[in-house]
Amino acid sequence: MTTNDAIVTCENLIKVYRIDDLEVMALQGLDLTIRRGEVMALVGSSGSGKTTLLNVIGGLDRPNAGKLIVADNDLLKLTDGSLDAYRRQYVGFIWQQKARNLIPYLDVEQNIELPMIMSGVAQRARKEWIGELIDAVRLNHRRGHKLAQLSGGEQQRVAIAIALANRPALLLGDEPTGELDSQTAEVVFNIFHELNRRFALTVIIVSHDPHIAHFVNRVVAIRDGKTSSETVKRVDVAGSDSRDPAHLEELHMLDSAGRLQLPKEVRQKYGIGNRIVMEEQEEGIFIKPPVNSAFEAVDAERAKRLTEADAPPELKTSRFDRIMGALRRKIK
Repeated sequence: MTTNDAIVTCENLIKVYRIDDLEVMALQGLDLTIRRGEVMALVGSSGSGKTTLLNVIGGLDRPNAGKLIVADNDLLKLTDGSLDAYRRQYVGFIWQQKARNLIPYLDVEQNIELPMIMSGVAQRARKEWIGELIDAVRLNHRRGHKLAQLSGGEQQRVAIAIALANRPALLLGDEPTGELDSQTAEVVFNIFHELNRRFALTVIIVSHDPHIAHFVNRVVAIRDGKTSSETVKRVDVAGSDSRDPAHLEELHMLDSAGRLQLPKEVRQKYGIGNRIVMEEQEEGIFIKPPVNSAFEAVDAERAKRLTEADAPPELKTSRFDRIMGALRRKIK
């Protein structure tokens, strides 16, 4: 991938949250590149750093160190005013809670029009773009309806149109289908792809959905504040069902220093501690735990001490106890 292909470039990205005297490293030297026109997802357990990453890409938060280039903007160097302009011009947001994007007493058209009025867009241009957005999210039959008259899925589609009101290059979604049933969520994902094709939009979604890989082009897993692996669709089987798990391939990612993260469950399954043996073979690179390693013996002993219960302390008889025992024997 060339630099011109990338809309988001993260290199050694660090974000630290400070709460009183406590420091929490949400991003720990994260590396990631996202291509222009990509529909991709970020997944990971709670606290992994995926939402933090979405927030710094969207300009809602600032990283502490590293490099973050989005649509040719160096976000670490922008002033507060420039960062506000960046959010208005380049980024659209969708939230799990639809109320964050919607005003209940306005109808569909008015909700979509409001951000354009605030940005000073001329009325004729507003009307043309509103019509195109309503058509893109398939709500032509609902354009004059208030939000109370819409289903949850329809409200989320209005929220998507509002997010695109200022023609952003990036659409960021934080669990946008989290409150929707599976059938409605599939409709929303199809709309994301339609918007991607129609407007050359880049879509980044944070999700806990285990089936998200079937609805996007790429899934990047975040673990402990770093990129761990990515899952992509294989296109080598003609006429196959893209939802077949056999056509999803997981690739483990290396950071800029060539470091590899091995998942905890893999390390436990194969008895891998703090060290591994790496061998070059004809088929590629082979990784295994060391055999009869002195270091592994030390690690095993250390782990044993941490996990096994301590033996009860040995009881020693004091001089006073010995004297009292002798007196009791004489009395008997």
